[in-house]
Amino acid sequence: MLKVEITDSSGACRVLEVGDDCTIGKNADADIRLDSWRLGKEHARLFKTPAGMLIEDLGAFAGVSVNGTRIDALHGPLFDDDIISIGQFKLRVLIPALEKKNVPETISDVDNAVLEQLDGPQGAKSLQGSAGQKLQQAGIKQINSENTPSPSLDATSPSTAGNSLALVAWVHPLQQEMEFEWRKKIHTKLLETMDLRRHDVSQMSDEVLRNQTSILLNQILRELDAEIPPQLNRAVLCKQVLNEAVGLGPLEELLEDESVTEIMVNRFDEIYVERDGRLQKHPMTFTGDRAVLGVIERIVAPLGRRIDESSPMVDARLKDGSRVNAIIPPLALRGAALTIRKFAQKKLNAQDLVGFNAISPDMAKFLKICVEARKNIVVSGGTGSGKTTLLNILSNFIPVHERVITVEDAAELKLDHDHLVSLESRPANVEGKGAILIRDLVKNTLRMRPDRIVVGECRGAEALDMLQAMNTGHEGSLTTLHANTPRDGLARLETMVLMAGMDLPLVAIREQIASAVDIVVQQTRFACGSRKVTSITELTGMESGKIQIQEIFKFVNKGYGKTGNHNANKVQGYFSGCDTVPSFYEELQAVGGGLDMRIFKPHELEDRSDEFSLSDERAALNMSGEIR
Repeated sequence: MLKVEITDSSGACRVLEVGDDCTIGKNADADIRLDSWRLGKEHARLFKTPAGMLIEDLGAFAGVSVNGTRIDALHGPLFDDDIISIGQFKLRVLIPALEKKNVPETISDVDNAVLEQLDGPQGAKSLQGSAGQKLQQAGIKQINSENTPSPSLDATSPSTAGNSLALVAWVHPLQQEMEFEWRKKIHTKLLETMDLRRHDVSQMSDEVLRNQTSILLNQILRELDAEIPPQLNRAVLCKQVLNEAVGLGPLEELLEDESVTEIMVNRFDEIYVERDGRLQKHPMTFTGDRAVLGVIERIVAPLGRRIDESSPMVDARLKDGSRVNAIIPPLALRGAALTIRKFAQKKLNAQDLVGFNAISPDMAKFLKICVEARKNIVVSGGTGSGKTTLLNILSNFIPVHERVITVEDAAELKLDHDHLVSLESRPANVEGKGAILIRDLVKNTLRMRPDRIVVGECRGAEALDMLQAMNTGHEGSLTTLHANTPRDGLARLETMVLMAGMDLPLVAIREQIASAVDIVVQQTRFACGSRKVTSITELTGMESGKIQIQEIFKFVNKGYGKTGNHNANKVQGYFSGCDTVPSFYEELQAVGGGLDMRIFKPHELEDRSDEFSLSDERAALNMSGEIR
C-alpha cells in the first residue's frame, strides 16, 4: 500500500492510503479522486516497479508536472521530496524508510533493477553503462562503466530478450529519443547495403533472411561503433533494427508478452497496448510509416491478401491465430494503423471460464447439454466481450463422431475436433474479381454433408442462409453476432436477413428466426475489463407478431466496488437461475435424460454473493488477459 500526501489550493493537507497501482483523476472510480474541472477523468497513474515508484501521464490536457517540470509520458523513480503537480493540487508519495534504501539513483540502476527482476544478475550486468552525456544534462548520474565488458552484437543471443524488456519497462525520454534516431540511421544504412549487394529477399526463407540480415547488421554496427553513443546498448539496438527489417518490429516483444491482450498502432510513433483490460501507451515506436507498411505486408502476403491504395483495408491473422486489422492512407489520415487482438495460447475449456468467474457451473452444465442435444445457439455480445472464446468452448462440446464445418471471414476458431473442415472467405483480386463471400461458403457447406455448421460471425446476408440451414436438418449449428442484449440480437438478425435483398415480409423473417434459433447467450464486457455471460435466453415461439423469449440464467450486477486485494473498482454480483425450465429440457427428461432441474432455481443474494464476487486477483487478471 502507498501513502500519498495531497495538498489543495487552500493549503489543506490530507493523507490517503492507496494500492501500489492506482489512478488519479476526477472520476468517481479513481483511486485518488481530485475534484477539479481542469482534471481528466483518469488523469495520471501511480504504480510500483522493481525500479521504484513511477508516475504516468494518461494524456489529459492539463498534464502532470514533477518539481515544476511537465513530464512526457513516464517519470520516475519518485523520491520522498518530489512534488507532483496536477491542476491546483500538490501530491507527494511518502516512501517508507525501508524502501528508500533500494531506490535507484541512476538510469542504469533503473534498468538493472528491472533486469534483476526479469532476467537475473547476468541480465543486469549486461546493461551497465547505459547512461550518457545527454542523460547527465537531464540531472541523472551516470554509473562508472570503465570495467564493464562490451555487450555482444549478436542479435540472436538469448540474453538480449531481457534487455529489450528492460527498455520497455522504463526508458528515459532523452535516451528514447537518441535510440530512435540511431535505429532510423542503422535501418536506412541496412536497406542501402542490401540494395547495393543485390540481395533477392523474395527467394529467401525466413530463417535465411534473418541470418543474412543479422550478419549485415553486425558489420554495420562495427563500422559505426565509434559514432554510436556509449550509453546505447548495441545488442538491443541490433535486435530492434533486425525485428523491424525482417520481423514485426516493436510488436515482436509485445506478441511474446502474455500480459498484453491487444496491440494498437495508431501511427508509426504511437503504439498502445491493453493489459488487464486497461489501455497503456508503449514506449517503443517504429522508425517511420514505411516500417509500419512493411510489417503489414509481411503479415498479409503469406495469406494471399493484399493492401494498397486501391484496397486500403484488410483483415488477416498471424501464425498463432491472432486477429489482425490494418488500414492505410488515403483512408487513415495520420498514417497506417494496425490492430492486433491476441488469443490465449492455452486452449480454454468450460472449467476455465468457471474459474475466471465468467460463468457459473450451472450455466456451463446447461450449455453443454444444449450443444449435445443439437440446439441452435447464437452467441451475442459487443466487441471484445469474449464471443469467439465462448464459441470455441461450445464447439468442443460437439460429439467426436459428428462432422463439423466452420465458415469464417478470417480463420480464428481453434476447434479440438477430429472430423473438421475449416473454410475461409476470400477478397477480390487486383481486377476486383474472384471474391468468395461467407454467404457463398455457407451455401456450399450444405453440399458437404455437415452434422454441424459453425459460422464465426454473421455480419450480413449470410444470416438468411444460416437460418435456412438451421431449419432444414442442420440442428446444433452455432454462430455469433454483435448486439448489446438478446432482444437487440434478434432485431439485428432481422436486419441482416433483409440485407439479402429477398424482400421478405417481417412476419416471415421473425417466424424463420423463432423456428431456427433455440438459445441466445449474451456476453458482456464491463468497464473494469471483466467479461461475463450475463444472460442465457430461450426463444419460445411467436405471439402477436413478436418473437417470445424467456430468460433461463442471468448475472445480477451489484455495481462496482473494491474487494479482496483489488485496488481498482471491479464489477461485483452473482449468477442466478430465473426459475424457468426450458421446454426442450422437459422433453429430454421425458426420454430418460435424468437431468437436474435444481440448477434453474434463483440464488439468493446473501447465499451466493461471496461465492461469485471478484475476490481472487488472479482470476480477474486471467479474465482480462485470456477471455477473447
